[in-house]
Amino acid sequence: MRFRDRSDAATQLAAALQGFRGKNPLVLAIPRGAVPMGKVLAEKLAGELDIVLVRKLRAPGSPEFAVGAVDESGWAYIANYAGEVGADEAYLREEKTRQMETLRKRRAEYTPHRAAHDAAGRIAIVVDDGLATGATMIAALHAVRARKPARLVCAVPVAAPESLEKVRPYCDEVVCLSAPPEFHAVSQFYASFPQVEDEEVMRLLA
Repeated sequence: MRFRDRSDAATQLAAALQGFRGKNPLVLAIPRGAVPMGKVLAEKLAGELDIVLVRKLRAPGSPEFAVGAVDESGWAYIANYAGEVGADEAYLREEKTRQMETLRKRRAEYTPHRAAHDAAGRIAIVVDDGLATGATMIAALHAVRARKPARLVCAVPVAAPESLEKVRPYCDEVVCLSAPPEFHAVSQFYASFPQVEDEEVMRLLA
């Protein structure tokens, strides 16, 4: 299954989430890539858009590969293979500090004039443009669960099958359109997959 772009993926995902339409869902997008998708979902489900800020912890010498993720509270998910790729405790401590600083900057830039929307007692749908390792989604779901939603949903267009299984314990429901066994990277399932810039995120959240 391939998508034209993030908008196409979000439209197809919205169709799979129609059961939540009219129930005032809170759509929480993981910046930056999922924010344009979150905007489409929130509109099609008649819900509200907000962000959940998390950052992946990058593997030593391989910044695209996640060995874990951290949320704004400082809680971190560490993958069981982190040590095997050289991410020891000292490295993880430094990497976590770096990513926490980025989270603080992004919060100040993205939502400077308001608090996060309250998820308590609501249907919270956490969306990303795909799951590779699942690390950032796990951190995002953990962060949102702490805000006591009535129902916590993980929504992605495409995922690596093993990553999908890793995230299931952290939410009440997983909605995924495709989990192909030949998964290598999220981008391979999009005809167009440009980087989303900070300016676009700020415009969509304004």
